[in-house]
Amino acid sequence: MDRGVSIIEARIAGEADGWRLDRALAQAVPTLSRERIKALISSGAVTGPDGLIRDPARKAPGGGAFRITVPAPEPAHNEAQAIALEVVYEDDHLIVIDKPAGLVVHPAAGNPDGTLVNALLHHCGGSLSGIGGVARPGIVHRIDKDTSGLMVAAKTDRAHVGLARQFKAHSINRRYQAIVAGRPNPPTGTVDAPLARSPQNRKKVAIVAEGKRAVTHYRLDRPLREAAMVECRLETGRTHQVRVHMASIGHPLLGDPVYGRIRPAHRAVLETLGFTRQALHAAHLGFIHPINSHALAFESVLPADMQELFNQLHV
Repeated sequence: MDRGVSIIEARIAGEADGWRLDRALAQAVPTLSRERIKALISSGAVTGPDGLIRDPARKAPGGGAFRITVPAPEPAHNEAQAIALEVVYEDDHLIVIDKPAGLVVHPAAGNPDGTLVNALLHHCGGSLSGIGGVARPGIVHRIDKDTSGLMVAAKTDRAHVGLARQFKAHSINRRYQAIVAGRPNPPTGTVDAPLARSPQNRKKVAIVAEGKRAVTHYRLDRPLREAAMVECRLETGRTHQVRVHMASIGHPLLGDPVYGRIRPAHRAVLETLGFTRQALHAAHLGFIHPINSHALAFESVLPADMQELFNQLHV
């Protein structure tokens, strides 16, 4: 290690003989993605048996020894902030947290700090090896500010690529618990309706013919007083997907200030509890670890405010 620069010694596996060098080195160095290694080769940061290499496509020699000079990750432009996090799982490559309602995931206009990203920068500190050369957590999916529950973030470049690939393939198992108005009939079903920004209100999402495909599978879990606890399994993960899809079939989430409306039967309960967010909780998250290929699954219990709402509406 020299001034933040790390040196990685790698040897090409025999089975990788004749592969592209970037592919072979990505197999040999699990903390770096193939794209990151490709960029390092092109920048002159890799040497091999014949000296400096700049061609990521050259053939790799089985058993060949290579030296990769990885510059210190550039500091993230966001500030690290000591914000309490409930960590469900953490290793050298990724972290799973149980996000409370009210915490914004990523800094943006109107929320420049005080976000999950700021909290992760503080919590992870020096363990962030760099996403694309920047010391930042890799956010591969988001949940709304006022939705609670499980999220995963990458700590290394290769974990980020691997998780993003699973989300793109819709192979992540994500199940939400929602308290909705009315009782779905039939008790199970699927909403397959494309979503995009509403042409009438750009702050809202709507079912739009030219939108991106969005699929939600729902199941009645427990009938409540003129309401129901519903489990929603996401086949895709579009912005506001559960909220819009459930509202589209006449069962908006209780407390949703954007896509719902307060029914007389629920007004007193919501006002008494001061419940003003959508009743939505990311309760289950399952995926394949992007580095060791182990199957991981996590559960989160209902947060106190949703549990109290459930208790008040219990038949």
